[in-house]
Amino acid sequence: MIGDGDEACLTDRSQFAGFTEADGELAGVLMRNNGLHIEIQIDRDDETAGRYDSAGVKRILLEAAVTTIQDLEDSVSAVDADDKANAYRNWHKIMKGTLEATFTENDREMVRALNPVRTYMSPEGGEYTLPGRSLLLNRNVGIHLYTDAVLTEDGKPIPEGFLDAMVASLAAVHDLKRNGHLVNSQTGSVYFVKPKLHGPEEVAATVELFGEVEKALGLDENTIKIGIMDEERRTTANLKECIRAAEDRIVFINTGFLDRTGDEIHTSVYAGAMLRKEEIKQQQWLRAYEDWNVDIGIECGLPGHAQIGKGMWVMPDNLKAMYGAKIAHPQAGANTAWVPSPSAATIHAMHYHYVDVEGRQKELADRDRASLDEILTIPLLDRELTPQEVQTELRNNAQGILGYVSRWVGQGVGCSKVPDLEGTNLMEDLATLRTSSQHIADWLKWDIVAESQVGETFREMAAVVDGQNAHDENYLPMADNIAGNEFKAAFEIVSNGLDLPSGYTESVLRAHRLAVKKARG
Repeated sequence: MIGDGDEACLTDRSQFAGFTEADGELAGVLMRNNGLHIEIQIDRDDETAGRYDSAGVKRILLEAAVTTIQDLEDSVSAVDADDKANAYRNWHKIMKGTLEATFTENDREMVRALNPVRTYMSPEGGEYTLPGRSLLLNRNVGIHLYTDAVLTEDGKPIPEGFLDAMVASLAAVHDLKRNGHLVNSQTGSVYFVKPKLHGPEEVAATVELFGEVEKALGLDENTIKIGIMDEERRTTANLKECIRAAEDRIVFINTGFLDRTGDEIHTSVYAGAMLRKEEIKQQQWLRAYEDWNVDIGIECGLPGHAQIGKGMWVMPDNLKAMYGAKIAHPQAGANTAWVPSPSAATIHAMHYHYVDVEGRQKELADRDRASLDEILTIPLLDRELTPQEVQTELRNNAQGILGYVSRWVGQGVGCSKVPDLEGTNLMEDLATLRTSSQHIADWLKWDIVAESQVGETFREMAAVVDGQNAHDENYLPMADNIAGNEFKAAFEIVSNGLDLPSGYTESVLRAHRLAVKKARG
């Protein structure tokens, strides 16, 4: 009953999923829409809202972040055995349900822990339960990295992805055996995200690796599932075969436009100079790439079985803009997308109530597949840039690179909010670094910028970045220390950019981070 006497009813009674009571009074109503839940909490004595609401509603909770990724790759700075042990320790505690984090917010000490199962009474009688936590996936490193955290018998480093797969699976045995008080996988699986795969052969090699890990740990075949990051050109062009290679294990495919742009530049560097970065994002190849991922996923039968995902929102402090823009992802047929924070995840969950992705995917199944010709259209510079356009682009790239690398190398921070030249915080990680550094390297190759110009701009931007980090007592200034590891690493990534395999930056970053750690003992 509404205040004016009208009645409001559900159009579909199945949307009523459950309820809770407290002292014989209704305390909560659980609704379900498009597969997601909304809990309406009721407390007429609540001082913040309930006592002032005619229905006694004090809070509305949205089910959000249904899946979350613990990253060992793109957003962490892990360069040695100690760093890897810390990362594995966190994953181990997640698998046992014991992970906690203590922090201070508004002068109050806060403890964040994994939420317990939420229990409701169902309309039919009995209990209806929902996980109180996300389903955790683990993103392993790419196959190009090696680690000396474990050595072969003759003293050589091993593939780091081998170590990630083995140790993370071993820790997940706690969850598979239900040793903890919380459950991660409801179906007895271990979920790994695999980045930086170039085509079906590398997907098949990863599937073989997971099979060997299962044998070593006595796990059932296909216990370990794979999420394929479609962020390299060869994977995009051969996506259907990549899915075929992992057909018994696949849990998602996901576009990553930042890494994909970096790979596009590196792969095509000898074709010519590239457009400015913002213009590259507007080109037909990128739109076709995003549509192609959805089209192939639908063709391969992923709806109802695996996620089809879209990329990150890179302005973590501008969530109003995210609310307006990111609804485009479910409208494009994606049933998951990356967000930078819990608040962003809750806002993005609203989009899935507005958009029935299952229905949208059925509609998209009837359209023509995106054009591979468009995907392979290189975003080459098609006009002469003014000196001001060139310098502005160079300054933006250099400032972002220095802002990110200074923290990665100097502080071991693998993902952080880096303000741009206008002061807008952007979420920077290895993907953004790869794109910016490859862009400058491409322009150096084609004489759009000169090496002396790049060096001068980097020194200028070092002073800017120093000013932006003046409040950080752990930050090491670069402008007066260009011989330091932070500045040297940033400049080396650009000056040697064309020689870095696929434009990957980890080899340079790790060498300089290790030097910093060694110097500090």
